[in-house]
Amino acid sequence: MEIRDKSLAKAGIDKINWVNAYMPVLASLEKELREEGLFRGVRIAMSIHLEAKTARLALLLKNAGAEVAVTGSNPLSTQDDVCAGLAELGLEVNAWYNATQAEYERHLINSLSIMPDVIIDDGGDFVNLLHGEHIDLGINLLGGCEETTTGICRLNARDAQESLRFPMMAVNEAKCKHLFDNRYGTGQSVFDGIIRTTNLIVAGKVVVVAGFGWCGKGIAMRAKGLGARVVVTEIDPVKAIEAVMEGFDVMKMDEAAKVGDVFITVTGCKDIITSDHFKCMKDGVIMCNAGHFDSEINIIQLSEISLSSSKRRHNIVGYTLQNGNTLNLLAEGRLVNLAAADGHPAEIMDMSFAIQALSVRHILVQNSKLENRVYNIPAEIDAKVAALKLESLGLTIDNLTDDQKAYMCSYT
Repeated sequence: MEIRDKSLAKAGIDKINWVNAYMPVLASLEKELREEGLFRGVRIAMSIHLEAKTARLALLLKNAGAEVAVTGSNPLSTQDDVCAGLAELGLEVNAWYNATQAEYERHLINSLSIMPDVIIDDGGDFVNLLHGEHIDLGINLLGGCEETTTGICRLNARDAQESLRFPMMAVNEAKCKHLFDNRYGTGQSVFDGIIRTTNLIVAGKVVVVAGFGWCGKGIAMRAKGLGARVVVTEIDPVKAIEAVMEGFDVMKMDEAAKVGDVFITVTGCKDIITSDHFKCMKDGVIMCNAGHFDSEINIIQLSEISLSSSKRRHNIVGYTLQNGNTLNLLAEGRLVNLAAADGHPAEIMDMSFAIQALSVRHILVQNSKLENRVYNIPAEIDAKVAALKLESLGLTIDNLTDDQKAYMCSYT
């Protein structure tokens, strides 16, 4: 157990209790899984953004009978009060805010030291350790779940090389994850982070969104709703046309760099904004990242071409270039919605974490049939989560009659 301050436990538990009131799908699943008993004695290690909604998922797994060890998936997204609260509630916690790289890796290894049966990963750090010098910690592993686009890209690369050592569920590919979490969750939480950190208006500004996947779609939609002019940069011609049809400007980053006031990268790739772009940006621009890793904005190049840098506000560093312009980087180029805010809304994560819990159940039930590859989430899991969400909202939908089913399956 490694946490920073046990005295923060009450504040952390208060946060967890608050989101719990807005996560009815998890409450329903917890009752079902506890009664089923399948999770009893199962060891689960979680590496995921350690805040209140994640804590609620960890508690569901524990209350269903599992032994759970949790750690973070990004040093700046970990909340120390939530860590203390989880420890107080009986979970194994190894994490603290702003961990050094060495501390962060130690926390990952400590959490894997329970010799898990199942892992829940966010970005692939657990998977990398279990394919490297800590293969021994995965000897009991039945499989795992991956939360985010970047982690699934890394998994698919291993899968293509046939080097994956255990089955992994691609949670991000579930409809009830990317259609809501990536789009509506990221869209709102990114601007939570930007507005809290800068205290600046969005209306009237040019917001450049790099990447028009589901996360980029959500960010662009929210920027437009806040009154910004939105510019999208893309490498996919189909997504670029989609952005045009949505009413957004589309251009290369070389051109967008000259006109943007706010830059948000959300591609999952590296070197989206580099020194050539920094040199032609306006004075006072805001730059931030909503992708998993801090490699989308090339901070090394930014430092190299700057005369000086200084902390301007909490979570804002200003870099002054030779031309006198100052470029402002939020949250060290890490996930701005988690490093500078509280992440996605509870109602959104209710669905995403329900997918996680049911994916863990799927691994436990189907492990003898699973090969060492990446699996999409079964359609019935998506349907169950959506049905539970509708029920929690007091909504009902139509069902096909037998005659309609026959009609839909016929060719006459």
